[in-house]
Amino acid sequence: MAEYKVAAEGGAPDHPPIGRHPRPAPHPGPRCYTHHNREKKRQLAASHERRVKSVYGLDDYWELYKFQGGKCAICRWATGKTRRLSVDHDHKTGEVRGLLCRPCNTILGHARDAVAFFVRGINYLQNPPYRRMRNGEPPALEEEVETAA
Repeated sequence: MAEYKVAAEGGAPDHPPIGRHPRPAPHPGPRCYTHHNREKKRQLAASHERRVKSVYGLDDYWELYKFQGGKCAICRWATGKTRRLSVDHDHKTGEVRGLLCRPCNTILGHARDAVAFFVRGINYLQNPPYRRMRNGEPPALEEEVETAA
């Protein structure tokens, strides 16, 4: 590593000669943060496109994104601006279903695509166990929930 002299009377250190730096650049070309960031984003986008096409066979990610109104198909909050929406698919058939945000995709995976899971969730929100207990109602039986689905 090159040594640089400190300027007289405690001034700023001498600068390295133009084109010579004490450490290698993390990317080819000039050390411009803006251009480096732009190239990095371009490479990430290209990588995402290749992955979506090779793993899910989805050629039209952005068309589906626009079709869904640019939001997660379930929560309708996440836009995919900071983190792209996940491609949700049926693990049995491989069929693409839509684009989901990470939390919705995780919930769907946790539920293992069981409709009864979501029916129980709806029942829980509409008539919570504590409310039923206070009103003297009997607890919900598992069979009742399964037949409602």
